[in-house]
Amino acid sequence: MTAHRRAAVVRACLAVLTTTVVAVVPTAAVAAHPAVEIRYTEYGVPHIRATTFTGLGEGYGYASAESNLCTLADVYMTVAGERSRYLGADAPANPDLGRASNSLNSDLYFARWRQTGLVQRLLARPAPQGPSTEVRQLVRGYASGFNEYLRRVGVDGITDPTCRSAPWVRPISELDVYRHLLAVDTMTGTAAVIDGIVGAHPPADGTAPPPPSAGALAEGFRRTADPAALGSNAIAAGSQGVAAGAGVLLGNPHFPWQGSRRFWQSHLTIPGRLDVAGASLLGLPAVMIGHNADVAWSHTVSKAVTFGLFEVPTVAGDPTRYEVDGVPEAMTEDHVSVLVRRPDATLRTVHRTLWSTRYGPVLTAAPGVSLPWAGTVYAVRDANATNLRSLNTWLEIGAARDSRGVLDTLARTQGLPWINTVAVDRRGEALFADVQSVPFVTDAHVASCGTQLGQAVFPLSGVPILDGSRAACDWGSDPGAVEPGLLGPDRLPRLIRRDYVANANDSAWLANPAEPITGPLRVVGTSGTPVSARTQELLITAEKRLAGTDGLPGRGFSGAAMRQILFTDHSRLAELTAADTAAMCDEFPGHVAPSDSGPVAVGAGCAALHGWDGTYRLGSRGALLFARFAERLAALSSAAWRVPFDPSDPLHTPRELNTDADAVRLAFGNAAAELTAAGVPLDGRLGDYQSVTRAGERIPVHGGPHAAGVLDVIETEWDPAAGVVDVGTGSSFIQVVEFPDRGGPRAWTLLTYAQSGDPTSAHYADQTHLFSRGRWVPERFTESQIRSFPALRTTRLP
Repeated sequence: MTAHRRAAVVRACLAVLTTTVVAVVPTAAVAAHPAVEIRYTEYGVPHIRATTFTGLGEGYGYASAESNLCTLADVYMTVAGERSRYLGADAPANPDLGRASNSLNSDLYFARWRQTGLVQRLLARPAPQGPSTEVRQLVRGYASGFNEYLRRVGVDGITDPTCRSAPWVRPISELDVYRHLLAVDTMTGTAAVIDGIVGAHPPADGTAPPPPSAGALAEGFRRTADPAALGSNAIAAGSQGVAAGAGVLLGNPHFPWQGSRRFWQSHLTIPGRLDVAGASLLGLPAVMIGHNADVAWSHTVSKAVTFGLFEVPTVAGDPTRYEVDGVPEAMTEDHVSVLVRRPDATLRTVHRTLWSTRYGPVLTAAPGVSLPWAGTVYAVRDANATNLRSLNTWLEIGAARDSRGVLDTLARTQGLPWINTVAVDRRGEALFADVQSVPFVTDAHVASCGTQLGQAVFPLSGVPILDGSRAACDWGSDPGAVEPGLLGPDRLPRLIRRDYVANANDSAWLANPAEPITGPLRVVGTSGTPVSARTQELLITAEKRLAGTDGLPGRGFSGAAMRQILFTDHSRLAELTAADTAAMCDEFPGHVAPSDSGPVAVGAGCAALHGWDGTYRLGSRGALLFARFAERLAALSSAAWRVPFDPSDPLHTPRELNTDADAVRLAFGNAAAELTAAGVPLDGRLGDYQSVTRAGERIPVHGGPHAAGVLDVIETEWDPAAGVVDVGTGSSFIQVVEFPDRGGPRAWTLLTYAQSGDPTSAHYADQTHLFSRGRWVPERFTESQIRSFPALRTTRLP
């Protein structure tokens, strides 16, 4: 079931429940502090001004609840382990907070945090390991502001029908916010294997599934970080890469269009201390991607691995004990209890014992594969399992004065999870850095400590599987790291240049092809290996813009050029293969291609591909067919090409589609058959079939899939019977920030799915219409710009 469909089922469940039960929300006093001012400009963007971090957090929490209360309340129900209590055990889990097959598994995972006091223990640690004083104040204020909004409207006055009068909407505490933060930070680690963790139990008899193959396990790990599901582009042009001024940044994360992984815009100001604008994931009270007066930054999902497994031998006759250096140790047993709603609305309690070793939680499955508990057991260690410091990093980046200050913050706090940073400052320096929380596991360590399975999996995926029977095989310690087990920041890739740096979710290798970053540790990434068509598109676009050979005026980037380039919706894969694909199409006898379901007529598709310009604009014909074909080509890998990948020419290889290959011809036929079965004409206009529905209104959406090498990524949800049913993930919070020679920064933004998840809000789809038309929102950053908005709305909190 797709994420969007799971969300739809959840909303349906919630709607049933909210009609039958009414919750009483107690009044919560707001912390005393100077007044907080929230000023709303066009499209519902709040400009929050306070004199303290507590006040700033309160304004953020209040405004967040006003626009997205139901989404956030669902988050807090989830991280408290209470979904089954209100929705039932078999209700869908919240897919934004972990991979779990149902609400019960999700609850058992998160209830373990609550019932063992994990977050409280992490909060007891002072900075830099724990949250800074400012972050603690910010979070305290956020919880207070959220509760103040809920107090003012009351649970029965919520405008969003998804959670109006719902029993699971309640005031929150600071712990709820930190649990949410930890869930986000561990998204690519333990949260990706929830079913395997909560389903782990000692073997009842001597039977067990066979161990997984290295290929299957590596593929399972790959799916946890699929750039088609969660990706991003960013490019920062410095003083030597711009047409005028000091620098320009494009930030373009590709995130879900539904749920709590949506971005939310804000502008946060404490006079004399902080003035930063941008966006963050819902419910995390700091600007995660944005700019201040001196520096602009974005993030891209990194290729670095953030977790690892340990293979641990168990004691004969006692599978809950294991041996390290020949000494038996008892596993830790966490006895977790979860309340579950029966069909008759009564509650029962489910008890489960969850197991862990010194290395981390025991698991018996990873995505798509079993990890049997039979003579040995597997445990997962997550580099972000203790990371409550990510807000420290984002808050300090928001106050940085230049790109080197951003790098210093990344290195000192080491709080970022699973992401790179791309930044540019008003002095003209552009930064790429993959400085985050990464396991201290060197290639030499894997060579000496990797298990047989680990030796096969590590080159394929970068995930270390180490021998847990030897204490020396645990992750190493780096004196420069913020805590034991992590690589120190000096071991992680970074690059500062004055022309440009860029990333589109491949490794750090080609952050700038003129200065490749080679020889990284395998857990960090690779060099000299194939890059995606989207990475090729980003880097070739940069090179052409600097040379002035892209058809745009002049040389070098500007804010206008960045905006225009993104919305050309050009496909690198189409540039390489569309003409050959059209010629191949013409070669099918009678314009009938083979497919797994039998011969399929492709004549209309051939004609469309001949006339297609290789873009994913609303009027494009041929793009729909090519999108389905591109996904199949990606699965064929090197078999699709006549000229193989050449590490000395990574932007132009592989190339020349092998149209004689039966697999390529079948892939095309299957793509055509898929469209035909769904009733989608092969020459259909993109905008007639690729859309998102908001409050019953269909809004056409431009952009194309990651597999096609389109920068403006749109990944759609496909129904074999109906074709494209909605947008799943893609371009989300887009920003272009320009530092001119004089004056402050100029920025243009677009939140593709708009600010609010409430279908009754004026800001539920307003920016989605802008995105559909290819329009941008000039940002209001200065006081005069904010005050000049004619419909300015102000909310003041005491």
